[in-house]
Amino acid sequence: MDALVIPPETFPLSRQAIGYGVVNVSYIQLLKDAAAGVSLGYLRRGDVVCVLERRVINTGNKTEDWVLADGIHRGWIRETGIDMYDNELQARTASEAMAK
Repeated sequence: MDALVIPPETFPLSRQAIGYGVVNVSYIQLLKDAAAGVSLGYLRRGDVVCVLERRVINTGNKTEDWVLADGIHRGWIRETGIDMYDNELQARTASEAMAK
């Protein structure tokens, strides 16, 4: 299983986070490792997480995009399960709109 790390470990801009995500599905499982591993729990629709890293995982016949999410717990989730935003304010506003 190959992984492409985005941003690269030598990313020229010193940022601690790629952005923020809002969970867009009813529930999503948070894993210790991308594409496999121990379950750390679940996130619910509208939860806001800080996205620290993005990986493209090649599983042989397909690729999957995963993000390292930092919220209640730190772990990996499929990128398709979140909507990405540039900053926390945008993510919180989107989360509030989902709750209506």
